[in-house]
Amino acid sequence: MIKVKSIVLGKLENNCYLITDEKSGKSALIDCTEASQKMIDFIGSADLEYILLTHGHFDHIGGVEEIKEKYGAKVAIGEGDAKMLTSSKHSLAAFCGELQNNVEPDIILEDGDEIKLGETTIKVMATPGHTKGGVCYIVDDIIFSGDTLFYCTCGRTDFPGGSLEEIKNSLKRLASLDGDYKILAGHDRSSTLDFERKFNPYMR
Repeated sequence: MIKVKSIVLGKLENNCYLITDEKSGKSALIDCTEASQKMIDFIGSADLEYILLTHGHFDHIGGVEEIKEKYGAKVAIGEGDAKMLTSSKHSLAAFCGELQNNVEPDIILEDGDEIKLGETTIKVMATPGHTKGGVCYIVDDIIFSGDTLFYCTCGRTDFPGGSLEEIKNSLKRLASLDGDYKILAGHDRSSTLDFERKFNPYMR
């Protein structure tokens, strides 16, 4: 079982999540918008083992280099987005007037990978469409959906590497999961998979 904390940071109001395995105390940060004092206070004294990125756009990776250095955490990202960590052009930071501190990933993720956080297993589902290497993290009864699935909508597909066809296929994969899940997205409010199956036009 995990404990989950969340915080909203940055100009684009990103949701970042700190998940902690209750038995071991090991933690992972899901997305890392910035390395501000707010972020450092949010992480606090957590035993941060991983920084798990849902994708590589600048608003999700802005603090990775500094937080990795401060806590010694391993950085994980989907294969198709790895180049975004070392290119402000690919991360779109250069087009939005944002500075980027480049960082090399420690773990390149593929569909079906599993990450052990103490006694908790984090499952990786590749969900391209918003970006080529976007992933969702499935932990217990929660899906951390990044910018793939939002409340009653989905991520934009008009950026480089985006694809409406791919994101629709990714949403179909999520919809086909057995049972209900809480959806914790990269922006905006939380939802549930059952709710999205019924009311999200991109999942029908």
